[in-house]
Amino acid sequence: MNSILLIGFMGAGKSTVGSLLAQKLNWPMIDLDDLITEKIQMPINDYFDQFGEAAFRQVESNVLKDNLRTKAIIATGGGIVVSALNRSLLKAQPKVIYLKTEPQTLVTRIKNDTKNIRPLATEKSEGEIISLLNGRLTHYEDSAAIAVETTERSPEEIVEEIMERLAMA
Repeated sequence: MNSILLIGFMGAGKSTVGSLLAQKLNWPMIDLDDLITEKIQMPINDYFDQFGEAAFRQVESNVLKDNLRTKAIIATGGGIVVSALNRSLLKAQPKVIYLKTEPQTLVTRIKNDTKNIRPLATEKSEGEIISLLNGRLTHYEDSAAIAVETTERSPEEIVEEIMERLAMA
């Protein structure tokens, strides 16, 4: 049994939907950002500042590879598709779900999220965030087996659609 990987831009709901899906399927939930934080022994923000994005993406690739064979729901970081290596790893997996969300909804969620500090969005304007999203859109679409629209939908509705589309309902 392969893991189910959730990809999408920051604010798409990967962690929220992943937790609910894991609960419904009685599978473990893995948040790659949490594993990366454990591995690097510091907040991702600090790692970005100290070592740069390229070093972070390398750690991210290693953590992704280490967890692909686990039967789990895996919530990835929003930038996982930036790396060509990560995209090829994702494409080789049969259950990669792209949580697709309208740009304006994402901006609102990101700006209102006080729990998650997002290194690539904290100091950016709305236009810059949307530009970052636009630069990743084709990578999300190309890396996923299934795209699920999340705009104006509850996490429960999204989970139901994922389960139906994976024939797990």
